Amino acid sequence: MFTGIIETIGEVSRIEQENTNLHFYIKSNLSSTFKIDQSVAHNGVCLTVVGIEDDIHKVTAIDETLKKSTLGSLQVGDLINIERCTQAGGRFDGHIVQGHVDQVAHCIAKEDQNGSWLFTFEYERNKENITVEKGSVTVNGISLTVVDSGINQFSVAIIPYTIEHTNLQHVAVGSVVNIEFDIIGKYVSKIMSLRD
Repeated sequence: MFTGIIETIGEVSRIEQENTNLHFYIKSNLSSTFKIDQSVAHNGVCLTVVGIEDDIHKVTAIDETLKKSTLGSLQVGDLINIERCTQAGGRFDGHIVQGHVDQVAHCIAKEDQNGSWLFTFEYERNKENITVEKGSVTVNGISLTVVDSGINQFSVAIIPYTIEHTNLQHVAVGSVVNIEFDIIGKYVSKIMSLRD
């Protein structure tokens, strides 16, 4: 489990394909502290560390993960938001994040608000994936608060610190991002759909 508070940004240093899997080699200032079998979120996707060499760690994404996330479109040099799993007894600064990306979304607007930025994202409609104003949503692994919520889109306000310390700095209109919807909202939505 994660909280959506990004710890560092990693860089894709190498990608290898093996059958339908992709092996990613990520360079970061945390990589040397990882352990084999450790769960680490990469742009919001929970992946298992399978190799470590100096400041580079290796993770593997299977076909299902590649289909539901943006990982399949990563290239060498791309920046990755990284978060280690939550420690029991630690502060819970974001919200409950599972590291299971629900789907991708497209950035359809980015507005400079003279001190912050307002991003609007649109996703393929799914009755079980919803947002609510002032609720939580995860974008590329970042825990964010929803400003405006529509049927298949939402907006989030981003402070300068978040821009500087995550890969949102490179997200522009047309960019594709990973989305994980709030787990509580997903359960409520599922229960309501079963009642129908």
